[in-house]
Amino acid sequence: MKRQLFWFGVVGISALVVHYLTVTVVLTPLGLAPLIANVAAFLLAFQVSYWGHRQFTFGHSGTPHRQSLPRFFGVACLSFFVNEALYALLLRFTALDYRVSLLIVLFAVAALTFVLSKLWAFRARSAV
Repeated sequence: MKRQLFWFGVVGISALVVHYLTVTVVLTPLGLAPLIANVAAFLLAFQVSYWGHRQFTFGHSGTPHRQSLPRFFGVACLSFFVNEALYALLLRFTALDYRVSLLIVLFAVAALTFVLSKLWAFRARSAV
């Protein structure tokens, strides 16, 4: 479990950096609205997250790619839905800068992603 938490953190921070930089350094400065930039950044960061978790965090589970990819995409979409909703609320109802709001949201949904990934997305099929 400590190993998984370590790698979840490393991969998660890597995906977070990709996500954050895509929004704040690339897309928003080009004129894209933060909520729209967040969607594009999610799709890019998903690649980092899936392959990193598959290889390092949960790789020992033996879960086939054809099973883990759609499951993890489902987990990621649920997490992103929570992410986008919280981000929209923070942007609408607080005076926080969009970059600070994004960081708060990205860290807040990490726990949900870990639990669902461990218990479902990368869980090996049970022997029947």
